[in-house]
Amino acid sequence: MAFSRITKLDPPSRGIFRKAVVMLCSLLASFFLLHLLTESCTTTTGNSPPRGSSSRTAGLFEDLSSLRTKRLVYEWTGGSELNRYGTAARTSQVLADERATQDSELPEEALVLPPPDLVVSRRVSPRFAGKVSPLGEGSKKLPQALIIGVKKGGTRALLEFLRVHPDIRAVGAEPHFFDRNYHNGLEWYRELMPKTLEGQITMEKTPSYFVTREAPARISAMSRNTKLIVVVRDPVTRAISDYTQTLSKKPDIPSFESLTFKNRTTGLIDTSWSAIQIGIYAKHLDNWLQYFPMEQILFVSGERLISDPAGELGRVQDFLGLKRIITDKHFYFNQTKGFPCLKKAEGSSKPHCLGKTKGRTHPNIDPEVVQRLRDFYRPFNMKFYQMTGRFFGWDD
Repeated sequence: MAFSRITKLDPPSRGIFRKAVVMLCSLLASFFLLHLLTESCTTTTGNSPPRGSSSRTAGLFEDLSSLRTKRLVYEWTGGSELNRYGTAARTSQVLADERATQDSELPEEALVLPPPDLVVSRRVSPRFAGKVSPLGEGSKKLPQALIIGVKKGGTRALLEFLRVHPDIRAVGAEPHFFDRNYHNGLEWYRELMPKTLEGQITMEKTPSYFVTREAPARISAMSRNTKLIVVVRDPVTRAISDYTQTLSKKPDIPSFESLTFKNRTTGLIDTSWSAIQIGIYAKHLDNWLQYFPMEQILFVSGERLISDPAGELGRVQDFLGLKRIITDKHFYFNQTKGFPCLKKAEGSSKPHCLGKTKGRTHPNIDPEVVQRLRDFYRPFNMKFYQMTGRFFGWDD
């Protein structure tokens, strides 16, 4: 029986083995790259970054894949819910320090924020409590509190003092929404408001609201819970201050005395003149009490706002449910102007006094006219004291 010859095969060379390994690695790498490409296309389709983003911005998506970076960005945004990707100037020192420890440097101009699926809460980060965040976070809300009067009572001073408080955000200019611009609608009004964070109060002041007959019903229609602040002042002094302001704009107007009386001989006061009419506080308050309870209205003394600004601001902060942050340390008395000024204004490290239009020197008024005005206002003042439960001392 013949046996076939068996030939022993040589083992494969090392070169062939290396080629096989390279081919296998290439195949795996291709599958991996294909997977990444598919995932990237899906993300881009669902949440495209804003148009006009630079090519450098695209590289940020790779950086955001780092859980550590996602966490930092989430903390920086305070967990605010985002409807789309956005860009913002990066001013956070925390992020700046974190970037320094990373291998790849992020662009200094912008940061792509995480998509909504990274956000699980609408709570505001404690680091931004009571202040505006570097991202301009927050939303525009209709005001929860209004300074509704009165003209030449000290409303501008009160607003400027209140804006020092970190939990108050207020419009600087007078919107005149509930008296002149109501036809524009609430959304127009809302857009005038500054952005606020959770826990902050949106405010505005328009002193003509107090004497506008339609204003109480309109404000109540917006919100019955709106808190109202009225700065009142001795109605005689207020009328003279009102006239002084008008005189500075129209030097040719008649004298204060001639405008005060319908008939100087009989001494009949002309209540149709706005400077006189505004000071009949009890009459105007009657209109407001038809729509708001007295508990929602705070009356601030214009005189005490000058003599004891911290004391009056303390009452206002209590009324708004805020911590008493504005105290004596925020004020100094300006002897030249004759009223208190802020040591540091909102967003500034410098002292701040009200403008030159405040604290004008009043013209000399005939003492007899002043006395007749005091007699005229006395019964209205007494009624006002009874309604508010506070004695303002205008008749001493």
